[in-house]
Amino acid sequence: MSARAFMLMGTGSDVGKSLVAAGLCRAFANRGLNVTPFKPQNMSNNAAVTGDGGEIGRAQALQARAARQSATVHMNPVLLKPETNAGAQVIIQGKRAATMTARDFFTNRQQFMPAIIESFKILGQQADLIIVEGAGSPAEINLRDGDLANMGFAKAVDIPAFLVGDIHRGGVIASIVGTLAVLDTDDKARLKGFIINKFHGDVKLFETGKSYLEETTKLPCLGIVPHFPHARNLPAEDAVALEETLTSHSGPYKIVVLRLPRIANFDDLDPLRLETGVSVTFLELGEVIPGDTNLVFIPGSKSTMADLASLRATGWDIDLKAHVRRGGRVLGLCGGYQMLGQKIHDPEGLEGAAGSVDGLGLLNIETSLLPDKTLTRVTATHLASGHEIEGYEIHLGTSHGPDCTRPFARIGKHDDGATSADGLVSGTYIHGCFASDEFRSTYLKTLGANLSDLAFEAIIEKTLDELASHLEQHLNLDQMLELAGEI
Repeated sequence: MSARAFMLMGTGSDVGKSLVAAGLCRAFANRGLNVTPFKPQNMSNNAAVTGDGGEIGRAQALQARAARQSATVHMNPVLLKPETNAGAQVIIQGKRAATMTARDFFTNRQQFMPAIIESFKILGQQADLIIVEGAGSPAEINLRDGDLANMGFAKAVDIPAFLVGDIHRGGVIASIVGTLAVLDTDDKARLKGFIINKFHGDVKLFETGKSYLEETTKLPCLGIVPHFPHARNLPAEDAVALEETLTSHSGPYKIVVLRLPRIANFDDLDPLRLETGVSVTFLELGEVIPGDTNLVFIPGSKSTMADLASLRATGWDIDLKAHVRRGGRVLGLCGGYQMLGQKIHDPEGLEGAAGSVDGLGLLNIETSLLPDKTLTRVTATHLASGHEIEGYEIHLGTSHGPDCTRPFARIGKHDDGATSADGLVSGTYIHGCFASDEFRSTYLKTLGANLSDLAFEAIIEKTLDELASHLEQHLNLDQMLELAGEI
């Protein structure tokens, strides 16, 4: 079989394209195909480190896992990581290429199309099937000229697309008909079918709607997919989905997470929210840290100094010190770790004006932000428990100081992180550490949590298999494969 491809586009953002793509990757892989995910352009601060030493969107890393492939930078050749409301870091084939305002990127984005097409062709050399995920919606016709993410890419490589609509949010009929209504003739012809996603209730009640859509659009319905509740077990793509997906059990051990404005890599918390003895609560800016909190978690940040300023403006710095005085514990990860120190230095102005700012003063360390980003997968030993940690580092800067003599972990001969003299405050650069079951269990039990024997990675695999079976049952995969285009 020659390589084939199709693209999943949405009637809007968060209609479930990423989840459907992951399920299809596993379903077609289960059929014996060599499947590869691809997203030409993504915008997310939830990133993963690839085996070839770059970074891609977390959703594409999950899709690669679903396809039983090693994630590579070519699966998401353009990644935008927002740093401010108006600008983002531009990652090209896994490496930082520039920081651009939204207007500059929009004006100059066609310069990145050759890298996108190059990555797509590289993947096509070994794949039987490439499942491409669009971004947002092709109906945003104000973004069509120079588009990299949807119809612009599909036209450049001449592949068909299927339109995904979310019936749960309402208006799915109008969304699908309206999308086709605003597309020009060539783009409309590229759509070869539609999918109704997140259906609740009796599917027979939608027969009239399905018939209307097929008659009006002249496209086949490729399936009506019922809501898949176990999706909450899988990493969310971006912070927009935090409220919906990052619910947890209501266990007695209380972990509070400070939801920073530019929170990054929050999937670090996924294993914690699945623990039955733990409750994980996200606090919005300005909410008081409850007095009965056991552990405050300060997550990663795409803009450490700006988020530190926001944290201080809300009074969380005062709350944190009161929490520690009560004997509560604090764990900072990556940017959260850097915030815990005495000073953060930015001599080259990587996050704004060059200079230094005071940290929270809960760890006796100082951090210097440096232009070379650390991007690496790591195997480490948690020094307090002796258990192995599998994870990754993705950060700017290095941290040094007296509390680093009490490291969190050791990576080969290199010490990572720091712990305060009283043992209440710790920090680490190792993302993904809580996915290591023995470490997570011992760490939390040492802090007083009562846990079950959760096998986190096994849950992810089981959920992907269940998702694949769910889509096999409700989508016409044979028809999708027939409609896929040769590349």
